[in-house]
Amino acid sequence: MTDNQRALTEDQRQWAGLIWDYHRMHHEVRPADAAIGLGSHDLGVPAFCARLYRARLFPTLVFTGGANPTAPERFPRGEAVHFREHALELGVPDEAVLLEPAARNTGQNITFSREVLAAAGITPSTVLLVSMPYMERRAFATARKMWPEAEVICASEPLEFDDYLKSIGDEKLVTDQLVGDLQRVIEYPGLGFAIEQEVPEDVRAAYASLVRDGFTSRLLTR
Repeated sequence: MTDNQRALTEDQRQWAGLIWDYHRMHHEVRPADAAIGLGSHDLGVPAFCARLYRARLFPTLVFTGGANPTAPERFPRGEAVHFREHALELGVPDEAVLLEPAARNTGQNITFSREVLAAAGITPSTVLLVSMPYMERRAFATARKMWPEAEVICASEPLEFDDYLKSIGDEKLVTDQLVGDLQRVIEYPGLGFAIEQEVPEDVRAAYASLVRDGFTSRLLTR
Protein backbone atom coordinates (compact mmCIF):
# COMPACT_ATOMS: atom_id res chain seq x y z
CA MET A 1 0.00 0.00 0.00
CA THR A 2 1.46 3.37 -1.01
CA ASP A 3 1.35 6.47 1.17
CA ASN A 4 -1.53 7.78 -0.96
CA GLN A 5 -3.38 4.55 -0.20
CA ARG A 6 -2.59 4.61 3.52
CA ALA A 7 -4.85 2.67 5.82
CA LEU A 8 -7.25 4.56 8.05
CA THR A 9 -6.73 4.74 11.79
CA GLU A 10 -9.60 3.44 13.92
CA ASP A 11 -10.78 6.98 14.67
CA GLN A 12 -10.63 7.93 11.01
CA ARG A 13 -12.54 4.82 10.04
CA GLN A 14 -15.30 5.68 12.52
CA TRP A 15 -15.51 9.28 11.28
CA ALA A 16 -15.59 8.16 7.66
CA GLY A 17 -18.22 5.52 8.45
CA LEU A 18 -20.41 8.17 10.04
CA ILE A 19 -20.22 10.31 6.89
CA TRP A 20 -20.82 7.24 4.74
CA ASP A 21 -24.05 6.49 6.62
CA TYR A 22 -25.16 10.12 6.24
CA HIS A 23 -24.63 10.06 2.47
CA ARG A 24 -26.92 7.04 2.06
CA MET A 25 -30.54 8.09 1.57
CA HIS A 26 -32.04 4.68 2.49
CA HIS A 27 -34.83 5.05 -0.04
CA GLU A 28 -37.03 2.08 -0.78
CA VAL A 29 -36.03 0.90 -4.24
CA ARG A 30 -39.21 0.51 -6.25
CA PRO A 31 -40.38 0.71 -9.86
CA ALA A 32 -39.75 3.97 -11.73
CA ASP A 33 -40.47 5.35 -15.18
CA ALA A 34 -36.75 5.59 -15.99
CA ALA A 35 -33.34 5.18 -14.37
CA ILE A 36 -30.20 7.27 -14.64
CA GLY A 37 -26.79 5.71 -13.98
CA LEU A 38 -24.52 8.53 -12.85
CA GLY A 39 -20.97 8.46 -14.17
CA SER A 40 -18.12 7.80 -11.75
CA HIS A 41 -14.94 5.76 -11.35
CA ASP A 42 -16.92 2.74 -10.08
CA LEU A 43 -18.25 -0.06 -12.31
CA GLY A 44 -20.50 -1.03 -9.44
CA VAL A 45 -22.92 1.58 -10.80
CA PRO A 46 -23.65 -0.07 -14.18
CA ALA A 47 -23.56 -3.51 -12.53
CA PHE A 48 -26.25 -2.47 -10.07
CA CYS A 49 -28.22 -0.80 -12.87
CA ALA A 50 -28.20 -4.11 -14.75
CA ARG A 51 -29.38 -5.93 -11.64
CA LEU A 52 -32.27 -3.49 -11.17
CA TYR A 53 -33.18 -3.68 -14.86
CA ARG A 54 -33.32 -7.47 -14.68
CA ALA A 55 -35.66 -7.05 -11.70
CA ARG A 56 -37.95 -5.06 -14.06
CA LEU A 57 -37.82 -1.89 -12.00
CA PHE A 58 -37.66 0.40 -15.06
CA PRO A 59 -37.93 0.12 -18.86
CA THR A 60 -35.35 2.74 -19.87
CA LEU A 61 -31.86 3.45 -18.57
CA VAL A 62 -29.68 6.50 -19.25
CA PHE A 63 -25.94 6.36 -18.64
CA THR A 64 -24.46 9.81 -18.25
CA GLY A 65 -20.92 11.13 -17.99
CA GLY A 66 -17.93 12.24 -20.02
CA ALA A 67 -14.29 11.85 -19.00
CA ASN A 68 -13.79 11.11 -15.29
CA PRO A 69 -12.15 14.19 -13.73
CA THR A 70 -10.12 12.28 -11.13
CA ALA A 71 -9.17 9.20 -13.19
CA PRO A 72 -9.59 9.93 -16.94
CA GLU A 73 -7.41 6.95 -17.82
CA ARG A 74 -9.88 4.54 -16.20
CA PHE A 75 -12.58 5.14 -18.80
CA PRO A 76 -10.75 6.71 -21.77
CA ARG A 77 -13.88 6.88 -23.96
CA GLY A 78 -15.95 8.45 -21.20
CA GLU A 79 -17.93 7.12 -18.26
CA ALA A 80 -21.26 6.72 -20.05
CA VAL A 81 -19.76 4.76 -22.94
CA HIS A 82 -17.95 2.30 -20.67
CA PHE A 83 -20.92 1.98 -18.31
CA ARG A 84 -23.21 1.17 -21.25
CA GLU A 85 -20.82 -1.51 -22.50
CA HIS A 86 -20.60 -3.07 -19.05
CA ALA A 87 -24.39 -3.12 -18.69
CA LEU A 88 -24.78 -4.75 -22.12
CA GLU A 89 -22.29 -7.42 -21.08
CA LEU A 90 -24.51 -8.07 -18.06
CA GLY A 91 -27.59 -8.64 -20.20
CA VAL A 92 -29.27 -5.23 -20.51
CA PRO A 93 -30.61 -4.99 -24.08
CA ASP A 94 -29.22 -2.24 -26.28
CA GLU A 95 -32.67 -0.81 -26.99
CA ALA A 96 -33.22 -0.14 -23.28
CA VAL A 97 -30.14 2.09 -22.94
CA LEU A 98 -29.78 5.77 -23.81
CA LEU A 99 -26.39 7.50 -23.79
CA GLU A 100 -25.46 10.94 -22.50
CA PRO A 101 -21.69 11.29 -23.00
CA ALA A 102 -21.09 15.02 -22.38
CA ALA A 103 -21.84 15.77 -18.70
CA ARG A 104 -18.92 16.91 -16.56
CA ASN A 105 -20.70 17.34 -13.21
CA THR A 106 -23.77 16.12 -11.38
CA GLY A 107 -25.94 19.06 -12.38
CA GLN A 108 -25.17 18.35 -16.02
CA ASN A 109 -25.77 14.63 -15.44
CA ILE A 110 -29.32 15.42 -14.37
CA THR A 111 -30.04 18.18 -16.89
CA PHE A 112 -28.56 16.43 -19.91
CA SER A 113 -30.16 13.08 -19.03
CA ARG A 114 -33.52 14.78 -18.80
CA GLU A 115 -32.96 16.21 -22.28
CA VAL A 116 -31.95 12.79 -23.66
CA LEU A 117 -35.10 11.24 -22.22
CA ALA A 118 -37.25 14.04 -23.64
CA ALA A 119 -35.68 13.57 -27.07
CA ALA A 120 -36.71 9.91 -26.86
CA GLY A 121 -40.27 10.94 -26.03
CA ILE A 122 -40.01 10.04 -22.35
CA THR A 123 -41.18 12.42 -19.60
CA PRO A 124 -40.81 10.39 -16.41
CA SER A 125 -42.68 11.30 -13.25
CA THR A 126 -40.48 8.97 -11.16
CA VAL A 127 -36.72 8.66 -11.72
CA LEU A 128 -34.41 6.11 -10.13
CA LEU A 129 -30.95 7.66 -9.63
CA VAL A 130 -28.21 5.05 -9.38
CA SER A 131 -24.88 6.28 -8.07
CA MET A 132 -21.94 5.34 -5.93
CA PRO A 133 -23.12 4.79 -2.33
CA TYR A 134 -21.56 7.96 -0.94
CA MET A 135 -22.98 10.09 -3.77
CA GLU A 136 -26.64 9.37 -3.03
CA ARG A 137 -27.42 12.44 -0.93
CA ARG A 138 -25.67 14.91 -3.24
CA ALA A 139 -27.35 13.34 -6.28
CA PHE A 140 -30.73 13.63 -4.54
CA ALA A 141 -30.21 17.26 -3.55
CA THR A 142 -29.04 18.14 -7.06
CA ALA A 143 -31.92 16.37 -8.80
CA ARG A 144 -34.51 18.01 -6.54
CA LYS A 145 -33.06 21.39 -7.54
CA MET A 146 -32.64 20.73 -11.26
CA TRP A 147 -35.74 18.57 -11.80
CA PRO A 148 -38.23 19.46 -9.04
CA GLU A 149 -41.30 18.02 -10.76
CA ALA A 150 -39.85 14.50 -10.86
CA GLU A 151 -40.00 12.17 -7.88
CA VAL A 152 -36.43 11.03 -7.20
CA ILE A 153 -35.55 7.62 -5.76
CA CYS A 154 -31.88 7.08 -4.92
CA ALA A 155 -30.18 3.70 -5.13
CA SER A 156 -26.68 2.30 -4.98
CA GLU A 157 -24.91 -0.99 -4.64
CA PRO A 158 -25.91 -2.39 -1.20
CA LEU A 159 -22.47 -2.51 0.38
CA GLU A 160 -21.34 -1.81 3.93
CA PHE A 161 -18.56 0.75 4.34
CA ASP A 162 -15.79 -1.76 5.01
CA ASP A 163 -16.85 -3.87 2.03
CA TYR A 164 -16.83 -0.79 -0.22
CA LEU A 165 -13.32 0.12 0.98
CA LYS A 166 -12.15 -3.38 0.06
CA SER A 167 -13.84 -3.26 -3.34
CA ILE A 168 -12.10 0.02 -4.26
CA GLY A 169 -8.78 -0.90 -2.64
CA ASP A 170 -7.80 2.66 -1.71
CA GLU A 171 -8.97 3.83 1.71
CA LYS A 172 -7.61 7.35 1.33
CA LEU A 173 -9.28 7.87 -2.04
CA VAL A 174 -12.67 6.75 -0.72
CA THR A 175 -12.35 8.93 2.39
CA ASP A 176 -11.28 11.93 0.31
CA GLN A 177 -14.39 11.40 -1.80
CA LEU A 178 -16.64 11.12 1.26
CA VAL A 179 -15.25 14.40 2.60
CA GLY A 180 -15.50 16.14 -0.77
CA ASP A 181 -19.09 15.09 -1.32
CA LEU A 182 -20.08 16.27 2.15
CA GLN A 183 -18.52 19.67 1.50
CA ARG A 184 -20.62 19.91 -1.67
CA VAL A 185 -23.79 18.90 0.21
CA ILE A 186 -23.09 21.76 2.61
CA GLU A 187 -22.00 24.43 0.12
CA TYR A 188 -23.86 23.75 -3.13
CA PRO A 189 -27.26 25.03 -1.92
CA GLY A 190 -25.73 28.48 -1.42
CA LEU A 191 -24.40 28.36 -4.98
CA GLY A 192 -27.78 27.39 -6.41
CA PHE A 193 -26.72 23.86 -7.39
CA ALA A 194 -28.78 21.81 -4.92
CA ILE A 195 -31.48 21.96 -2.27
CA GLU A 196 -30.54 22.33 1.39
CA GLN A 197 -29.90 19.18 3.44
CA GLU A 198 -29.74 19.06 7.22
CA VAL A 199 -26.28 17.97 8.38
CA PRO A 200 -26.15 16.61 11.96
CA GLU A 201 -23.51 18.01 14.30
CA ASP A 202 -21.71 14.67 14.68
CA VAL A 203 -21.37 14.44 10.89
CA ARG A 204 -19.96 17.99 10.78
CA ALA A 205 -17.50 17.08 13.55
CA ALA A 206 -16.37 13.97 11.66
CA TYR A 207 -15.89 16.10 8.54
CA ALA A 208 -13.77 18.65 10.42
CA SER A 209 -11.61 15.89 11.94
CA LEU A 210 -10.91 14.24 8.58
CA VAL A 211 -10.09 17.59 6.97
CA ARG A 212 -7.59 18.25 9.79
CA ASP A 213 -6.08 14.82 9.10
CA GLY A 214 -5.46 15.69 5.45
CA PHE A 215 -8.32 13.98 3.58
CA THR A 216 -8.65 17.01 1.36
CA SER A 217 -7.84 16.07 -2.23
CA ARG A 218 -11.50 16.31 -3.33
CA LEU A 219 -12.34 19.57 -1.57
CA LEU A 220 -13.50 22.48 -3.68
CA THR A 221 -10.77 24.97 -4.41
CA ARG A 222 -11.39 28.56 -3.43
